[in-house]
Amino acid sequence: MSPTLSLSRILCLVLAAALPGALLAADLQIEHVTIVSPERGAPMSDAMVRVRDGRIVEIRTASGATNHGGANVIDGSGLYLAPGLIDSHVHLGDIPGMTPEQEARHPDVATAARNQIPRSFLLFGFTTLIDLISTPQGMARWKSHGTAPDMYFCGGAALMDGYPMNYAPKPQRYQGWSYMLIEPGTQAPNGIDAALHTPQAVVSRMKSDGAICVKTFFERGFGGVRNLPVPKLETIREVVKAAHAAGIPVLMHANSDEAQEFGLDAGVDIMAHGMWNLYQEHSTTSEVTPGMRKILDQELARNVGYQPTMQVLYGLRDVVGGSFLSDPQLSRVLPSNLIDWYRSPEGQWFHAAVSGDMKLPANPSPSQLDQAANEAFGAVIERSRLGTAYVVERHGRILFATDTPSAPTYANPPGLNGWLEMHRLLQAGETPAQIFKSATLTNARALKLDRDIGSVQVGKRANLLLLRQDPTQTIDAYVDIAKVILNGRILDPSELAANAAH
Repeated sequence: MSPTLSLSRILCLVLAAALPGALLAADLQIEHVTIVSPERGAPMSDAMVRVRDGRIVEIRTASGATNHGGANVIDGSGLYLAPGLIDSHVHLGDIPGMTPEQEARHPDVATAARNQIPRSFLLFGFTTLIDLISTPQGMARWKSHGTAPDMYFCGGAALMDGYPMNYAPKPQRYQGWSYMLIEPGTQAPNGIDAALHTPQAVVSRMKSDGAICVKTFFERGFGGVRNLPVPKLETIREVVKAAHAAGIPVLMHANSDEAQEFGLDAGVDIMAHGMWNLYQEHSTTSEVTPGMRKILDQELARNVGYQPTMQVLYGLRDVVGGSFLSDPQLSRVLPSNLIDWYRSPEGQWFHAAVSGDMKLPANPSPSQLDQAANEAFGAVIERSRLGTAYVVERHGRILFATDTPSAPTYANPPGLNGWLEMHRLLQAGETPAQIFKSATLTNARALKLDRDIGSVQVGKRANLLLLRQDPTQTIDAYVDIAKVILNGRILDPSELAANAAH
């Protein structure tokens, strides 16, 4: 080591080495820019931000003489500098709308899709993603892309044979869920040591594997799958106890009144999904019922994080409807050969699965399909909106999350799905400024990442957006991004779009 290497330089190099998948760039200097950051009471005008080794090392006013010091310089005049967005609920293992068997049959389509998916998230400003059911192997696959948002993961602590591992056939399902829970008195599958699947053992393995959170599940089933086993309350309480001792939060897949009440009793930190289904009240109304209010009030009192993920329901509606694949925005985020495949009879398999029990006319037109989809999903969509609005009105801890893709649907396209979720949050009463904060600092704090990301501050990772519009005033800022900066590396949105020459 050179004796002239300063301590600050050493620290920068150490921090840079810890970046997940970082591609270190030359020093960067952004001048005469307006900083918009969620911890600030007001924007900072005419600012200069300097980046070194993927970290912000200086912020000051840009007036007076400037020493570039060999840095790449961006003139930020008329632009806004904001932290990159965080989607705290995604699933990155599969291609939306494609089964593994279909992916194997269409390798060219699959390759184009996997190469584009990371770019599409970046195109809409998402520089950090949290995969809520992944493993170190999934992390490694994601990082193999040269240009991709930073990814963190939760370990999925599914109950043996419960949701969502029930979808995989036996006995293969047990090999794919290394963090599954086996409760006392349950016979472990052949070759599986039940002692490795207690709450304490599972959380310990997640932590050592690098997980930043635990994902649990309370789901009895839906569609053609019902009466799935759900965990015992003491099991999830033990998961929560172990996770909190390890310093990591616990999320619960909980989209019903029964599930969210269970999650409250277990002490989970974040509810993944809105309260869409009312099994305890046996209600089909779209209104916020007394039972819903009671549960939501408890979540508000305890400051439980709330991921509305309203776009999940639209993703189901739109895969039934007939017009989604005609949306011109899709050509920005999906390769053309993937869109063509979605239109094929094979690519329509999930449409057929979701609409199979619906009474549709013979050879329905796109407008007839849209009408049927709206009738089928309208009530639960409205309940989701009103439930979210109840939390928003009372200043609850909304965490920006999309569950992209929520199912094997092509109607949750990467990146674009996040922008569509922002529209749903506006409809539920959030302002653009609230959406901006929930997708940056609130998410970072909830997942204990705020030392690195979530705001524009010295010492934090240079995951930044240069915007032509103020994101606290309009969500249109995210469809008009001037530059994406990922760990100090400058990316041009025109080169991130699908079907562009890379």
